[in-house]
Amino acid sequence: MDLFGSFALLLAFVCACYTIVAGIFGIRTGNPSLLKSARNAGIALCVLVMVATASLVYLFYTDNFAIAYVAEHSSRDLPAFYKLPALWSGQQGSLLFWSFLLSVYTFLVLVINRRKHPELMPYVGVILATVQGFFLILNCFVASPFSLLGTVGPTGVPLVFARADGNGLNPLLQYPEMAAHPPNLYLGYTGFTIPFAFALAALLGRYPGEKWIHVTRRWTMIAWGFQSIGILLGAHWAYAVLGWGGYWAWDPVENASLMPWISGTAFLHSVMMQEKRGMMRVWNIWLVFVTFMLCILGTFLTRSGVVSSVHAFAQSSIGHWFFGFLIFILAVCTIAYIKNRDYLRSDNHLDSMLSRESSFLFNNLILLAACFAVLWGTLFPVISEAFTGNKISVGPPFFNKVNIPIGLFLLFLTGVGPLLAWRKTSLDSLRRNFGVPVALSGLAGVVAYGLGFRHFYALVCLILCVFVALTIFGEFFRGMRVIRARTAMNWFSCFTELSFRNTRRYGGYVIHLGIVFIFIGLAGAAFNRDVQGAMQTGDTMTIGPYRLLCQEFEGRQGPNYQAERATIEVSRDGRSLMMLYPERRQFATGNGETGTMVAIYSTVREDLYVVYAGRDPENGAPIIHAYLNPLVKWIWIGGLVLGIGTVLAILPNRRMAIVLSPAAQSAGVGVGPQPAHAVSTYGAQD
Repeated sequence: MDLFGSFALLLAFVCACYTIVAGIFGIRTGNPSLLKSARNAGIALCVLVMVATASLVYLFYTDNFAIAYVAEHSSRDLPAFYKLPALWSGQQGSLLFWSFLLSVYTFLVLVINRRKHPELMPYVGVILATVQGFFLILNCFVASPFSLLGTVGPTGVPLVFARADGNGLNPLLQYPEMAAHPPNLYLGYTGFTIPFAFALAALLGRYPGEKWIHVTRRWTMIAWGFQSIGILLGAHWAYAVLGWGGYWAWDPVENASLMPWISGTAFLHSVMMQEKRGMMRVWNIWLVFVTFMLCILGTFLTRSGVVSSVHAFAQSSIGHWFFGFLIFILAVCTIAYIKNRDYLRSDNHLDSMLSRESSFLFNNLILLAACFAVLWGTLFPVISEAFTGNKISVGPPFFNKVNIPIGLFLLFLTGVGPLLAWRKTSLDSLRRNFGVPVALSGLAGVVAYGLGFRHFYALVCLILCVFVALTIFGEFFRGMRVIRARTAMNWFSCFTELSFRNTRRYGGYVIHLGIVFIFIGLAGAAFNRDVQGAMQTGDTMTIGPYRLLCQEFEGRQGPNYQAERATIEVSRDGRSLMMLYPERRQFATGNGETGTMVAIYSTVREDLYVVYAGRDPENGAPIIHAYLNPLVKWIWIGGLVLGIGTVLAILPNRRMAIVLSPAAQSAGVGVGPQPAHAVSTYGAQD
């Protein structure tokens, strides 16, 4: 299977080259046969990458330790569930996995649009094949996952051998979240290639109107949704596994995933300006370009070793390839823009600062400011080393100081935008729409202050969360009230009907509500507490209202590790609540690596987070570290709501037809129309 997989990748690379050459000649000559041939080669390329990926997965599950990558990241006692995550646990496999996911996207785009957009799709096919070709160069010639283990014999002839067992998977990756976090994140990274390809194709081909945005809107939402879920899953993994009590440390690799999410969010908002008013075309083109380049930059940071991160792969020369590809993309996008910038003229201009257009404009400016702040802080160690010779790291205090005010202003705009009208908003409309939310959110702030909330940013965040939530509920209530007046349906049916009439609008509101919940969870970090100490059997520890009693320590045998587990009874106000079992694991690997299993008692109000931190090196006493983290659960609730909103926004609209029941009549008596209505829904629309 190793030769089979290598051959499939080489053949895929040949298909990529043919797709690029044939596609370019087909576009120049207008030859339909050549264009069809290029498209078919692009489809074949995708299938071959899928076959190569399946071959590597097969090698993992058959424990073929003649393959260097399998021997490095798997072992015979590795549970079957983690054989698949081992695919993307190292550099070579993760690059192949990237190619695989990109091939899935490309296959779907080429097949779904094979008879649509004939002026646009040839350009799209060439651009996608170019991106895929770059990764195939890495897969085939730079970092092949199918390399064999071997040595040079006495005669100088290479000798291939197979190891009896492998090194095993990194213990930090042997948790369920790591079977879902990287795929979701990679689906986001690779998914942004699709809107990039359509945007560049529309610019190069001077494709008329906003049709390319309509074509790619759902693809962009899908990529953005996967990126969002991937980031939150990564935060949950860090929280539940690493044992440091937090979920976000402003690590360079964390930042690398956040930056394209921010620019992608800006794009999803500003496309409405182009669709509704024909404005911000230059913004939108460059937002798509920047988002894709930030995806490549994130991959460069992960693999080059230019920044220090616990998440990054080992330092290697592969980073130069990504840097070169990034320069190539920037050059192509810049040249295409300069040659065709007259095609991007806006049809309208901003009429008033009190309008929905202005809210989108401010939203974009603030999002880009946040993205630049994260980028600057991430690259500052590299820049400082280049100019001064000293690598100066920028930590969480910088990112928090800059991004917390930015985030709060964005939260404010989230509530303001939906209440503003297009073109111009009257003062009477402002008073009518903002009066109740402003008053109630101000009242919530007064109550919170009276209850002891003294942290400035946390208090402001609470006020804004109430304000935004009220504006969202108000939008739903007004629409539901109209439907109820016309149809006499119950409130839940009205909610469902309203949501599916305009899935994009109301799905966006649900996403905004998820963001509100996430901000509530983030605000709780201002009130975190922790305590650490040695605990023997029978010892107690107090944190906040909780009392921890250590009952025992016991050994436990896992499938490929040995663990020492603490049994801790949690009580509050003299009443026993539950038992927690934090443990420390020693994995059966050559390096004797260790890992933690955090124990968490979680409520909507707070998390009691307990870590078995190991033993004191001086006296061997077990060390227990306990944290009390308020409101953390709201982050995960917000992520769930955000995912539901994304799915709703992707679905097509349903159009409602209201059919009045005919008037009932009785013999000799005229009876007027009855108030009953028969309601049916039909027809899917974009």
